[in-house]
Amino acid sequence: MTLRKIVIIEDEPDILDALSFSLKREGFFVYASSDGTEGLSLVRQVKPDLVVLDLMLPGLDGIEICRSIKNS
Repeated sequence: MTLRKIVIIEDEPDILDALSFSLKREGFFVYASSDGTEGLSLVRQVKPDLVVLDLMLPGLDGIEICRSIKNS
């Protein structure tokens, strides 16, 4: 089985840590960001299988990130 890549963009540290821990334990390779602008760069660089995205973020908000991913 190939290791699946997931990007988590979440500015709440406790939520980010819990999600990262749980997904890593299930065998996923997790990339994390707490900022919208940095998170979008990470998505473009990593090309993940799944993005877990908060809506209210510093930098770009989740809706802007979704639009940018969709348009690229």
